[in-house]
Amino acid sequence: MSNNFESGFIQYPVLNRYDTIRHFTTTRMGGVSTGNYSSFNLGLFSGDNPDDLSKNFKLLSTLTNIPEDNIHLPYQTHSNKISLIDEDFLSKDNETRHAMLQGVDALITNIPNQCIGVSTADCVPVLLYDPVQHVVAAAHAGWRGTCSKILTRVITSMKAAYNTNPQNLIAVIGPSISPEVYEVGISLLEKFGDAGFNIRKIFIHKNGKIYLDLWTANKTLLTNAGVPEENIEISGICTFSNHEKFFSARRLGIYSGRMISGIMLV
Repeated sequence: MSNNFESGFIQYPVLNRYDTIRHFTTTRMGGVSTGNYSSFNLGLFSGDNPDDLSKNFKLLSTLTNIPEDNIHLPYQTHSNKISLIDEDFLSKDNETRHAMLQGVDALITNIPNQCIGVSTADCVPVLLYDPVQHVVAAAHAGWRGTCSKILTRVITSMKAAYNTNPQNLIAVIGPSISPEVYEVGISLLEKFGDAGFNIRKIFIHKNGKIYLDLWTANKTLLTNAGVPEENIEISGICTFSNHEKFFSARRLGIYSGRMISGIMLV
């Protein structure tokens, strides 16, 4: 993990090997928002002051040297719906694009200089890169998205649209709530069991409580889809435990900031 909290970004060694992409996960540091949004909030639908949010996005554009119009973020609803950022999407006006991104939790593109991303604050951000077919994807996997196997669907879509071979995929599981602190109820154990997950592998029973390991659950989805284990990097950063540097909705409440994990072909 390449950490540079003060600049507002972190990057990942497994993706840094490639000069054909750019990628980042933002932190809480370096923005202008206040309170539970302090300070580099990039959650478009988080309830933050619109002026502060606008300044933060301008700052993101300046720091990354990516035009704001080239940064594509969905309106996430914990679904497993996926959209392609393709020539058809880019040909639409802004209002139509906005409508096309409603209820979407993962994006895929093979078009250079179009940054796709997802926003998170405890949920799992996943970045994928196919260096053979030159395709990237970004997915938002909270417990609902994980349980409905959003990563399986993303890889299936990459195969169908761009002929991706999962054996070639590079994957990053970014900062999110860790299994040490993600306490859940018995109903989630049942839901994941019904969905076919090995519940012994992803649920931890400790001191009469149940904890969910979203990192292992999503890594398992990746490996089951054919991604080599050595191609998967788990950041190991817990947003809840490191809430001074990363937004955590469980710690701060729903009305708080969000980070963005983005990836772009160059």
